[in-house]
Amino acid sequence: MAQTRTTFTLDEELAKLARELGINISAAARQGVTDAVRAALLRTDRESYLRQPECSDTVWTEVEAWGEP
Repeated sequence: MAQTRTTFTLDEELAKLARELGINISAAARQGVTDAVRAALLRTDRESYLRQPECSDTVWTEVEAWGEP
């Protein structure tokens, strides 16, 4: 997967503490963005579903009643 370089602002004390604890700030930032994107996608999917929920379809009920061919 191609990567892109980006910058962000981090509190100086937090950055210092992260370095002291051996935390890879880039990896932690990637994971944080990944988690935020996943949460946003889940939220938008749910909002879309709530705007237009699935409704029962009698055609499928009838097809299921026929059983396996």
